[in-house]
Amino acid sequence: MGARKKISADARKEANKSLYFAKLNAVPTSPRKMRLMADLIRGMEVNKALSVLKFSSKEASGRLEKLLKSAITNWEAKTEQKADNVELYVSKVFVDSATMLKRLRTAPQGRGYRVRKRSNHVTIFVDTKITNDNEN
Repeated sequence: MGARKKISADARKEANKSLYFAKLNAVPTSPRKMRLMADLIRGMEVNKALSVLKFSSKEASGRLEKLLKSAITNWEAKTEQKADNVELYVSKVFVDSATMLKRLRTAPQGRGYRVRKRSNHVTIFVDTKITNDNEN
């Protein structure tokens, strides 16, 4: 690694120390279905978001719930505080498309229809209301 690349990598790592997030890669659901659940919890208080995800009937909600719990645990590990004492909220949620499995489905008259099995990457950022107010 070159010197300039190392400096920018170190700066990026230093900036990530103040961010509290969890990332889930290659989830075998379409990004559109995952974004429906992500839009529901964006900006919500963490406990409320967990209850919304727990009682949702969508398949993506189970994966998002587990990811949100992981983000809360990451926040607790970095700040050495308990999440029960502080009001945490979901600051950002990203759902990006990942690789696509391309398959063929047989069709009439010797043709084949293309089936695209989509997957996605999800990133959840958790933060406190107090730190966000100080920045503005």
